[in-house]
Amino acid sequence: AQKLTDESASIRRKLDPLKKGETRLQDIEVMLELGGEEPESVQETIEADLTEDISAFRKEYDALELSTLLTGPHDANNCILSINAGAGGTESCDWADMLMRMYQRWGESRGWKVDVTDILEGDTAGIKSAVMLISGENAYGFCKAERGVHRLVRISPFDSNKRRHTSFASVDVIAEIAETEQESIPPTEFRVDTFRSGGKGGQNVNKVETAVRITHLESGLSVACQTQRSQHQNRATAMNLLLSRIFALKQDQQKKDMERFYGEKGSVSWGNQIRSYVFQPYRMVKDLRTGIDTSDVQGVMDGKLNDFVDGWLRAGCPLKKITGVEEVDA
Repeated sequence: AQKLTDESASIRRKLDPLKKGETRLQDIEVMLELGGEEPESVQETIEADLTEDISAFRKEYDALELSTLLTGPHDANNCILSINAGAGGTESCDWADMLMRMYQRWGESRGWKVDVTDILEGDTAGIKSAVMLISGENAYGFCKAERGVHRLVRISPFDSNKRRHTSFASVDVIAEIAETEQESIPPTEFRVDTFRSGGKGGQNVNKVETAVRITHLESGLSVACQTQRSQHQNRATAMNLLLSRIFALKQDQQKKDMERFYGEKGSVSWGNQIRSYVFQPYRMVKDLRTGIDTSDVQGVMDGKLNDFVDGWLRAGCPLKKITGVEEVDA
């Protein structure tokens, strides 16, 4: 029954933009018909209103068009986004931290809920890794565009000689799987470890073992959660994330395409990047799969990713660098 209710709500959400678009288009047609009959002073006001309505209609149409591209079986789901710093020490850890902030801002701008479920701090600054649960309509459908290696070129604030450094961080994205699709796995196939949380969490932090790590013994996959205030909450969140990862892994095994699960992301190195972010000597963010670029580096780091993600979807979700797109040089 719950599944039918969810499907019904999803269909209504898809139909609502169509109805709103049809109504707005009818309003525009009426304004066009009546505008010519009004005095010149009134026509200026009507023209301004028309311009505003047409602009809004175009945005709604673009959003509707994009929604038709999200045809994957789990595109409507929430997603689990993981960030891992590459080689490069403090500079790479800082870059991973910057990416985490970027995705938090982007998710918030889209009206999604973004929860950091696990984080491993860097030795000096930044983070070595982070896992985020992003909840909202079509979260996986859009976030899957970010799967890959992201490259940063800048003058490192951690280098006293002010030299340019190249750093890498990898991003992986999988869909959160609903309980109705999750495989029933006996508790004996999991190992549960508890430990003291290392982050913010109130008076219990570092005093009570509220953090939980669950390992699936057969596959070796493990998930930790330490951001909730109780061990019970952390355990429930970790188990949900782990079951989603097991589902994704088994789906790829069935397709005999494990390269799509890990190889698509590749090693965290120069040759497997999907996007370059150059801060110095010039400012440019460029997606190597689509050729889309912008000089508004700060805007991108503040979460303005829609042009890159939408362009990737419209290009057919390419996995690799397209012919004719040059890498951004340092």
